[in-house]
Amino acid sequence: QVQLVESWGGLVQAGGSLRLSCAASGRTFSSYAMGWVRQAPGKEREFVSAIRGSGEMPYYAASMKGRFTISRDNAKNTVYLQLNSLKPEDTAVYYCAAASTLYWPQISRTGVYDYWGQGTQVTVSS
Repeated sequence: QVQLVESWGGLVQAGGSLRLSCAASGRTFSSYAMGWVRQAPGKEREFVSAIRGSGEMPYYAASMKGRFTISRDNAKNTVYLQLNSLKPEDTAVYYCAAASTLYWPQISRTGVYDYWGQGTQVTVSS
C-alpha cells in the first residue's frame, strides 16, 4: 500500500514556474515507477511525465517535454515535477501516481497506476 500526498500547486502568471512535490508513505517507494497526470476542467486525465524507481529514464508527454522536469529522491520518498514556461492551458489538477515497474512500457496510460494522490491545483493566468 502506498499513500501519496501532493503539494505546492498554486496560482502563477503565464511564463512562470512551479515545483510540485509528492510525498509517499511506505518503505517500498523506490520499487515503484512514479508518474504525474493532470486533469483540466471538463477534460479527461492526461499523462504528463513518469520516472523509473531508480530515477533513470524520465519520460514525458510530447507537449510537455522541454518545459517540465520530473525527478525523485528515494531517500525522502518524494517525487517532484518542475513546471517552467507555464501556459494558461496548463491549468489543471495535477496528480501523482504510482505504478509497478512491470508496466513501464505502458507508463503513459493512466490505467496502469495503482495508487493516486488527491491532486494539487495549478492555475496559470494570462
